[in-house]
Amino acid sequence: MKKSIQVLALLLLVVCSATAQQEKGIIGSTNWMNNWTEFKPSKVDYGEPNQILAGNITENTKLLKKNIYSLQGPVYVTNNAVLTIEPGTVIIGDFVSGAALVITKGATIIADGLETDPIVFTSNRSVKKAGDWGGLVILGDAPINKFGGVGSINYDLDNALTVYGGNNPAASSGILRYVRIEYAGKKVKGSGNFSGLFMGGVGNKTILENVMVSFCAGDAFEVYGGDVVMNKMVSLKTNGIDYKFNFGAQGKIDNSIAIRSSYISSNTGASRCFDLASYDQKAEVDFTKKQTNIVASNMTFVNDSDDLAADTQNGLIKDAVRVAENTFLELKRSVISGFNPAVVLDAKIDITVPNLKKVKLEQLYINYCKGNIFTEFNPNNEELENWYGNSAFFNVYDKKSNADAFLEFFNEKRPDFRLKISKITASNNN
Repeated sequence: MKKSIQVLALLLLVVCSATAQQEKGIIGSTNWMNNWTEFKPSKVDYGEPNQILAGNITENTKLLKKNIYSLQGPVYVTNNAVLTIEPGTVIIGDFVSGAALVITKGATIIADGLETDPIVFTSNRSVKKAGDWGGLVILGDAPINKFGGVGSINYDLDNALTVYGGNNPAASSGILRYVRIEYAGKKVKGSGNFSGLFMGGVGNKTILENVMVSFCAGDAFEVYGGDVVMNKMVSLKTNGIDYKFNFGAQGKIDNSIAIRSSYISSNTGASRCFDLASYDQKAEVDFTKKQTNIVASNMTFVNDSDDLAADTQNGLIKDAVRVAENTFLELKRSVISGFNPAVVLDAKIDITVPNLKKVKLEQLYINYCKGNIFTEFNPNNEELENWYGNSAFFNVYDKKSNADAFLEFFNEKRPDFRLKISKITASNNN
């Protein structure tokens, strides 16, 4: 098997050489995170609410920038209603009542902020912490792979109002653009945590651009089924998983970043940047339907540490990417910096050519990772190194510090996580 993998990888050199590109990780002629992001949200005074949002929103409703809204308990947008939120509007999730905003199947959210006037969802506590409130839930009628074609989320919400899934991959649930979601991920008894932004059965006509989830106690972006297109997403210091895809999710994510902390992680151990699966249990899914298939380009996965060697030695750093069996991933032109190891494949994946073709890892810059690509629980990765380490894939391995690898890594107010391209030396040294 090793010989056949080596031969096929050599043949790929001819095919892939024309597509090799220099720019990896998040890109842009300027730092697109300027102006609308916030890396110190605990220092921001958002003011006191003067309006209350509670119960069900059953007709078209507009939230105005001039008001500050207190989101109390689970608030459901139902009856095919459209919730429009003006740029600059602040919605404050109530800690005591377990606030959450749920856009039910058939309803629409138009949260179209501006770079200079983003829409903000945050906590109402004086000392804000991860998990202060629920989060934002968007449910649509794009396909999922569960039997029956529908699912329902288990966040201690109204089951009748949290059904998602259907037959329309091109469905639109509206717009999220220039939106920040802070301190979400409330713990649900017996059901884990809310995600900052949960999307179930969301279709590809939904606009998802420039969304930041920060300090979430659950997963930052969680996608179940659907067909999503995501661009310029930011996950900052999430306890759980930064980007999680499951239950037949199809989609593309581009020019996005996950910034992890060595000292913040989930109690369950599920703390990584990118996690892809097609199911939790095989018995719950229909294999005649599409399984999870994600194309991710120009991603940056970075560990926010000023001493990667010490944090790795102390066991504070885990893997960045995990791919489960029967799942497809194309990860290209991306950066993985400061993890242990960079990528893990499910132990149930046999290392064969057909299976490796399902997990395409090309034009990656893997920096300061304790190991590159491994099968879970197996310290011997020789076959994977022979495959992904071949020059056909243009993967680069390096050992630079964060300060040397990125433009403005330790700028507290306006960090710039674009690579210092001129300082990266193409090398296959591990």
